[in-house]
This record gives sequence, structure tokens and C-alpha cells, in this order.
Amino acid sequence: MRKNKIAWAGALALIGIITTEFGIIGILDDLAKYYHISIDTAGYLLSGFAMIVALAGPIVTLYTGKFNRKVLMILGLLLFLTTAVVSFFSPPFWVLLLVRFLPAFLHPTLISIAVYAATSNAAPKYQHQMMSIVIGGIAIATVTTIPLTTYISGLVNSWQASFVLQAIVTITALLGIIFIYPSMPAKESKSIGNQLKIFKNPVFIWSSFTFFFMNASMFATYGYFANYMKEALNYDTETTGILLFIFGITGVIGNFLTGKLLSKNVTNTTAFFLIGLLLISFLLVFLPYQHSLVLVYTTIVLWGFFHTPGFVNGQAYMIEAAPESQEFANSLSISFGNLGISIGTYISGLVITLNGVNTSPWVMLGFGMGAVFCMIFREKTRNNTGLKRVNNYSDLKSTISF
Repeated sequence: MRKNKIAWAGALALIGIITTEFGIIGILDDLAKYYHISIDTAGYLLSGFAMIVALAGPIVTLYTGKFNRKVLMILGLLLFLTTAVVSFFSPPFWVLLLVRFLPAFLHPTLISIAVYAATSNAAPKYQHQMMSIVIGGIAIATVTTIPLTTYISGLVNSWQASFVLQAIVTITALLGIIFIYPSMPAKESKSIGNQLKIFKNPVFIWSSFTFFFMNASMFATYGYFANYMKEALNYDTETTGILLFIFGITGVIGNFLTGKLLSKNVTNTTAFFLIGLLLISFLLVFLPYQHSLVLVYTTIVLWGFFHTPGFVNGQAYMIEAAPESQEFANSLSISFGNLGISIGTYISGLVITLNGVNTSPWVMLGFGMGAVFCMIFREKTRNNTGLKRVNNYSDLKSTISF
């Protein structure tokens, strides 16, 4: 029972973290109008956050290994809470950027701590179950808090209201960590010298590029979801929140299915959802010209289904290529994934500013094709090197987090 409480406290922490990272998506258009800036400049709130996670995450994780993990988790969540509180008061845009970027430095560290706390003292047969509870926080946030922040801001006609919800979620998570988490003093840190040899593995390199392009494709349009719904489809903020909720529901279904499929074949599962994402980009290109409510809702349903599993698929795809260094491969997957988010939203933001939000699905398609080509080269390289496949996803699950 105690271990379950720790796992659920970790899930709450992830809900707070993911709500802060992606809750901004539904109000980017409102922020751009409020601050009188272009949508690509507003997009720095998402792309800049992801870039810091990508570049600083592994370094910060390495150098914070000597500190008590519970203390780090509390300090990290206090930073996330500060972001929500300061943002609520509509500070100058540069201040908004600053307070949003600060917690990004601890983002991967907090996720790693949450997974560690839930699994470290659990029996081997329960470790996957505890880990799934923690990572389930991402799916819960996708279905509840992320769309709810958009819906509430539209309901009261105030983007500041979304940060109230973020603060409430973060406070709840903080209390859970304080009263449920045990003290977790630092243990002797491990050298990663030998693990750096992973960069000599060409299959792993191609896997990393695949995940990078895949995440860039995923967020090229999703990162500007609200802007696309309002400008391309003429929906208001409240309706956009409902569509995000539907997106999240089907994403949970997609995540459930991908867990089953990955246990059979990691490569085929990744390819299946990536191809589905490419088909969605085509639908999004032509959707503004169809004027069909049924087609809009069908597209959102399929989009959420194919989009959300991309995180776990990409991580499994990278870790499969480095079974001898799974933990290090996982930390790198967080970096490459967030680098893809950052570059994808940045490039798409520039294109939107120049040509309108209707063109963002073309950026999505371009990055998606890049992921496909990387997968092809990866499989050719694997066949040439004779690297053994790891198709049993259960051997990888305990190291995956995003």
C-alpha cells in the first residue's frame, strides 16, 4: 500500500510537470494577442522550454545525483509553482519566459526521481506496475488538466485562469511529495564513461534522429493546436478545449494499444504510428477547406490516437538499439525528444508567421518524412551490422519515462 501511495504521488508530480509544459498550447494564441507579439514568438514559451530540457537535462541530472532526491523533487515543484503564480499576474513577456524556463532545467531529473521512488523498493514483479502508475500521470494530464486549462480560460475569457489550475495541480502534487515520499539520500554516483560508447553505435544514432524528427513532426501542428483551431477552423477557445479533451481520450486509447503492440515488435509498432501521423498531416492540410464537422471530429479522434503514443514508441525505439545501456539511452531519449519539440515548434512558428497556420501541417509532414527516411537507414544499418533486436518491450519498460 505504501509503495502504491509513492507511485501515485509521483503520478501527481508528473501531472503538474506536464500540465506546465504543454498546458500553454491551448492559450498561445491568446498570449500572442495580449502581448502584441507574433505566434512564433509566443511559441518560444513551448520551444524554449523543450530546448532547455534537451540541452541541460542530462547535465543537470548528472550533477544533482549527490543530493537527496526528495529535497530535489520539492525544490523542483516549488519552481513549477512559482511559474504558475508569476504567470497569473501577466508579467512582461521576458519575465514570463524566464519563470517558465527555470523549472525546465529540473524537468528530466524530476521525472527520473518519480520513477526511481516508485520502483526502487518494489519487488521485481511489481516494478512495471509501479512505473506504469507514475508514467500514467502523462496520460492523465493529456486527458484532464491540459484541455481543462484551455476550456477554463475560454469559459471565463481569461488566459490567466489556466495558470490558476496549474498552481492548484502543482500544490496538490507538492503536498503529496512532502507527506508521502520517504527521504531518499544520494547513493554513490555511477560513472558514465563506458556508457558514452553508445555514440559509436550507428543504429542508436539513426534511432535518435528518428525520434527527433518524429517529435518535431508531432509538435509542428499540435504545438499550435489552439491557433489552428481558431484561425483555420474558426472555433472559439471553449470548443478548442473540448477538442483537446477528445484528443486526449483517444491518445490514452492509443497508448494502451501501443503497449500491447510494442511487446511484439518495437520497430513495426513505431512505423505503424508514424505512418498514421503522416496520414493525419494530409487530413490537416485539407481540413480547413472541407467545412465538415464530422470530418473535423474524426480527424481529432485519429490525431490523438496516432500522436500520443509517439513518446513511448520513440523511447522504446532508441532503447532497443542500446540494450546494454538502457538507462543512459533513456536519458538521451528525453533530450532528443524535447529537442524535436523545440525545433518542430520553432520552424513551424516561422512558417505560420510567413504563410499562415494552414501551412503548419506541411511542416508536420516534412518532419514526418524525415523520420521515415531515418527509420529506413536505421534498419539498413542494423541489417549490415547484424545487431540483435530486442523485441520484448517488457525488458525495456522499467527504464522508459518522458
